[in-house]
Amino acid sequence: MLCEERFYSIYGRDPEGISFCPYRICPIGAHSDHNLGKITGLAIDKGIHICYAPKQNGVVEMSSLQFQKRAQWHIASTPEKQADWADYLRGATLSLEKDHRLKVGICGVIEGTLPIGGLSSSAAVIISFLSALCHVNGITLSKQEMIDIAYDAEHNYVGVSVGKLDQSCEVLSEKNHLLYLDTKDGKYELIPENPLMKPYKIAIFFSGLEHSLAGSKYNMRVDELRSGVYALQAFSGMEYGKFREAMARDVPSEVYEEFKDRLPVQWARRCEHWYTEFERVEKGAEAWRRGDIEEYGRLSFESGWSSIHNWESGAPEQIRLYEIMTRTEGIYGGRFSGAGFKGCCMALIDPSYEESIREKVSREYLEAFPAMKGKYGVYICESADGVSF
Repeated sequence: MLCEERFYSIYGRDPEGISFCPYRICPIGAHSDHNLGKITGLAIDKGIHICYAPKQNGVVEMSSLQFQKRAQWHIASTPEKQADWADYLRGATLSLEKDHRLKVGICGVIEGTLPIGGLSSSAAVIISFLSALCHVNGITLSKQEMIDIAYDAEHNYVGVSVGKLDQSCEVLSEKNHLLYLDTKDGKYELIPENPLMKPYKIAIFFSGLEHSLAGSKYNMRVDELRSGVYALQAFSGMEYGKFREAMARDVPSEVYEEFKDRLPVQWARRCEHWYTEFERVEKGAEAWRRGDIEEYGRLSFESGWSSIHNWESGAPEQIRLYEIMTRTEGIYGGRFSGAGFKGCCMALIDPSYEESIREKVSREYLEAFPAMKGKYGVYICESADGVSF
């Protein structure tokens, strides 16, 4: 791996450990976990590697193959946000030490096996870093602790209004199983592939555009949804003080149907996506259970349509990729991967069509966006286990 070579070039020795966290895809369930929705997802066999070694003096010194600036701080005095890529690591350090004593620092090099954008790379970086930092400090976390600490780092330190979709997929997933998670109570099911299911692989189409959730319209969309939920509570006479904060999950769909026409257009669209996505997740889980990947894929395409028209996300490049995917033979279904502001699209594909899919999508996309030649890429993946730690 390149991170091993870079580590040796910096420190003149081999790393003492390598941590890995897979990326994830969420074919159905996007833009819902932050309001306690349900999701379905899979980890994939590409992700984040960190080559590392302990530093007994307590210093954290991290480099990334994707970014030039090296980050450094002491575990006893992690600084405030610096508005750079290492904020995710600083946040992870602070979140971990809330309940665990850190004595040993770490030096390491981070390598992503796919381009940044749309595959929950931020959560994967946090989890991979936490795994390494725990190892050098002799700390053992449960799966739920890992999820909660990674969520705290991104939500409360970095300041992105995420839910627990990304962290849960990357920790709980098992190869050849669909993760079906209720983010309200954390209960989940790993639904195995039905023997009757047609074969599939996972195609990642990288648009050539990288993104950061902290600088995107992600938080704005979540705020608009929450505003709509507050309004629905008011229209229906629900008690404001009953809930810690407005959550779509706390407002029944019947209330939404009754009062949706009274919402401002933008708020109504955000709510429409959340409530219809909730239904799609439940239908998708049942489709997967009975081995109907074509129906599951159709629902994923439907989810992508709602993300464009109701959640109003997606750069023009992503929208074009999605449109090409919908008319390409051999693609069961797909959508934006991640928040949908630049980054990737993902698709569940019939492996027998792999080469024709690659050729058609690439040709049509690059005809529309020739400037992306050399940046755009297609990556064929399979499902994988979640992080081991």
